Amino acid sequence: MKVSVIIPVYNEKHTIQEILRRVEATQLAAEILVIDDGSIDGTRDILKSLDQEGLLRVIFHEQNLGKGAAVRTGFENANGEVFLIQDADLEYDPRDYPTLIQPLEEGIADVVYGSRFLGGPRRTVMFWHMVANKLLTFMTNLLYNTILSDMETGYKVFKREIVDGMKLHANSFDFEPEFTAKILKKKARVYEVPISFNPRDYEEGKKIGMKDAFQAVWTLIKYRFVD
Repeated sequence: MKVSVIIPVYNEKHTIQEILRRVEATQLAAEILVIDDGSIDGTRDILKSLDQEGLLRVIFHEQNLGKGAAVRTGFENANGEVFLIQDADLEYDPRDYPTLIQPLEEGIADVVYGSRFLGGPRRTVMFWHMVANKLLTFMTNLLYNTILSDMETGYKVFKREIVDGMKLHANSFDFEPEFTAKILKKKARVYEVPISFNPRDYEEGKKIGMKDAFQAVWTLIKYRFVD
């Protein structure tokens, strides 16, 4: 399977080169598509300096539109048979790619979620952030009759036909609940696998906050009843 790794980036000058190194080291990406979402910290200068003759392609948003908008730009420009979303902040480890891709290769799934709550190694911080994630996942399961353990995971891997023709509207972190709602309503075969997780806290630059949780709740409810 030809895998397109889609990396939305906003103000990650300290991590962008390392995450690209880690993705390339897996030797599983047929292309690496970075979407810089209007960074203002020097990330754009780093990306402009990189060699784009090989696996790497970079697309620049002229202003910050949000993670969802960057991911959608990735979908529109990726060429692979499989799309893999990779955050740039080093919380998620590309060494988990073989585990994430395996259910697709075996033909038992259309979508694979990398779960932070299925026993993989993880850094033990941010209790209330974990509680919020579990509450949002519980709401997802209740509304959509499923048994996910981690709806908000950043590792979502899927066949490109899953998003062909799918109308996605999310511009921000509401991408996660909107995408999840729509694949569940579409009756896609969703598989979960354990992943490692090394979260950074807000002092280290974490961008997701309480307002994003409220937005996720509204998104889950809304798309339960509308397309």
